[in-house]
Amino acid sequence: MFSFLHLAFLYFPEDKSEYIPVVIELVVLMVICVLVFRWLLKKSKKDAEKAKVLEERIMQAKQDKHK
Repeated sequence: MFSFLHLAFLYFPEDKSEYIPVVIELVVLMVICVLVFRWLLKKSKKDAEKAKVLEERIMQAKQDKHK
């Protein structure tokens, strides 16, 4: 009944050299992920600083308007 649950879809090659391209791809993708994450952190810090400056300008304009 549950013959489809046999882990036949897993493939473990006898020749372990078949793992080399997979490991290379994994390393490349991990490096790309780290670089994108660092870029996003830098961009978010810059955007937060821009938002802070904009907020200060708006608050200053609001205070000047009420005087």
